[in-house]
Amino acid sequence: MARVAEICCGSLEDSIIAEKAGADRIELNNAMYLGGLTPSIGTINEVLKNCQIPVVVMVRPRPGGFYYNDYEFNTMLTDIRLIAQYPIKGIVFGCLTESREIDEYKTSKIIDLANQNNLETIFHRAFDCVGNPYRSIEKLIKMGVKRVLTSGLQPKAEAGIEVLVKLQKVYGNDIEILVGSGVNASNCARLIQKTDIKQYHSSCRSWRNDPTTVGNVSYSYAKSPNEEQYEIVSYEKAVEFVKAVKGN
Repeated sequence: MARVAEICCGSLEDSIIAEKAGADRIELNNAMYLGGLTPSIGTINEVLKNCQIPVVVMVRPRPGGFYYNDYEFNTMLTDIRLIAQYPIKGIVFGCLTESREIDEYKTSKIIDLANQNNLETIFHRAFDCVGNPYRSIEKLIKMGVKRVLTSGLQPKAEAGIEVLVKLQKVYGNDIEILVGSGVNASNCARLIQKTDIKQYHSSCRSWRNDPTTVGNVSYSYAKSPNEEQYEIVSYEKAVEFVKAVKGN
């Protein structure tokens, strides 16, 4: 399998930049500063009209963790039914129990719905919140999840190399491993060499000013480097990330 560069995008503009930079796949989100939430139907529609590379769509109804009540879970199912009307490649999701185990009931329901619509299923970094990654990935394999996005249960993938190596060695033939969190052009070569994993995920983040953010009231958010900025995909960082993944 050739190596794959996936870029996490929060808008139509981000997606166009990612494709222009040579990305193989887009993970489409909203509210990137919250870890990524379900994007609007309008965003999905525009991205698919303007981009040719495969698009997988985040289904996450709120920020915070991944233990969803019935209201939230039913919203997720409805979002999937609506999103499935568009020619996307797959859905990205993660459901856990209160005890930080894979929620097998909710996960199976989502997989069944995705399968009915010929969509790939990708379990996102909710996986990095579980207690036992090996037992958890075995559950995902048994249920038929195609791919898992993980940093090896650490805040950044470089710190999770030991777990990533084992996941790939033991389970890599049964499920696709996608490495994410803190992945960039400067560390891709090391991650590839150490883990032998073929797929890498990056936000290629940069920042843009919006002078209307702070005035009589403030709409800035904690992760921005200054009060008037919001995040975007950097074309330059995206190009370098893709080159690093491909080994160019």
